[in-house]
Amino acid sequence: MAAPTLAWFFLLLAGFAEIGWAVGLKYTEGFTRPLPTVLTIAGMIVSFYLLSLAMRSIPLGTAYAAWTGIGAVGTVILGMVLFGESRDLARIGCIALIVGGVVGLKWLSGSAAH
Repeated sequence: MAAPTLAWFFLLLAGFAEIGWAVGLKYTEGFTRPLPTVLTIAGMIVSFYLLSLAMRSIPLGTAYAAWTGIGAVGTVILGMVLFGESRDLARIGCIALIVGGVVGLKWLSGSAAH
């Protein structure tokens, strides 16, 4: 894989790890449950590490926005699936806007190292 492609792969994995730790926070019950707490903290470390690897090739603003976008969209979707959160059309439309923004940032970022 070329370096920019690998960087985007790391960023995608970092986003998935962010989803994991964000959902994990719900299960820690205020960091009072040991196993969910350890897994959540491990997810945080993995997410930040992979984000730092991605930022070697992807501009800071683009990487951070994409990382938070992936995490936000995934967390909202899992909130709907796992916790019965609202699935109304406006909420789904907002998710689509976030996805569009992340795709736009990737498209505009090019492949130059920063």
